Amino acid sequence: MNDASSPLNSPAAIRAQASALLATIEGASNLGELLRATGRAEGFVLGLETAYPLTAIDVQNLYVVVEAVAQRRQAKLGG
Repeated sequence: MNDASSPLNSPAAIRAQASALLATIEGASNLGELLRATGRAEGFVLGLETAYPLTAIDVQNLYVVVEAVAQRRQAKLGG
């Protein structure tokens, strides 16, 4: 993942999946792809929040990271 989420205390498999989802956001080539990738990442976080005992801070950190990466990519795409 990136520096903003490094304090997240979660299993390696969760960090790996989150990293893959963030990479998909960062690699989006248009706004449609960006919105789909962001939705998937947010759904992943929601699923973790529902099924995995994350702290409220960990959940918030994940949402912040997803939004930051999506906003950075949207700016690069010109939107």
